[in-house]
Amino acid sequence: MRNLHDELRYSDGATVRRAVIEGRWQSPTRGLARGFVQTGLVAVPERYAADFLLFCSRNPKPCPVIEVVEKGGISKYAAPGAALWNALPGYRVYQKGHLIYEGPRIDDYWRNDLVCFLLGCSYSFEYLLEEGGLRLKGNREGRGNPIYVTNRECIPAGVFRGPLVVSMRPVAADKVSEAVLLSARLPLAHGAPVHIGCPEELGVDLEKPDFGNRVSIEKNEVPVFWACSITPQEVALRSGLDLMITQSPGHMLVTDLKVMELLT
Repeated sequence: MRNLHDELRYSDGATVRRAVIEGRWQSPTRGLARGFVQTGLVAVPERYAADFLLFCSRNPKPCPVIEVVEKGGISKYAAPGAALWNALPGYRVYQKGHLIYEGPRIDDYWRNDLVCFLLGCSYSFEYLLEEGGLRLKGNREGRGNPIYVTNRECIPAGVFRGPLVVSMRPVAADKVSEAVLLSARLPLAHGAPVHIGCPEELGVDLEKPDFGNRVSIEKNEVPVFWACSITPQEVALRSGLDLMITQSPGHMLVTDLKVMELLT
């Protein structure tokens, strides 16, 4: 008998969202609804929306915008009809530079003046890499991929400023070019890597990820770093907004869009 994860793995975005809304799924969404685009969430009060959109346009690698949802919080494009206050399995709430809540319910924090940004997620290009025959060690080992806060600063816009956050995947040396070319075809899912090899140039220690678990790197493998949608969460800590809501790491919105429809 299949468990819920197996059932959702081969379902679609609407089925996953229904399981989330019903409280049957409150875990990370990696591997669910294979082939469907997943997105992160950033919700900010309307007065900050223009600045955040500018921040995204200046930093398209970590913040690729798939949809901007106006006040009311109902998606019209990526997941039509989805209410963004209950369609993700986990949220984080920031106030004045502090994380004040993490969990599946944000009823006490949601406001009608919030403008929502749905940002592309690496789960989409992971699907493309795996379909192309590149098996990802972190996924294969059930660990996911380690995430690091780097020493590179994003280009600021208004009140928004902060460091670039990256996810790392070990890639066989003879497959790095293929991984670059494949992921580059999905600019709305972070696109090509931002750095290859030499983690010290990013100011990160591979043994000490800031999020997720360490993944071993073999002699024939190279650490490859992609921009990560956790970047806005670090920005939230620096920017000190009175309210900013994001997804919990790995707890994404599963949309109705197909990965293959976003290829360039």
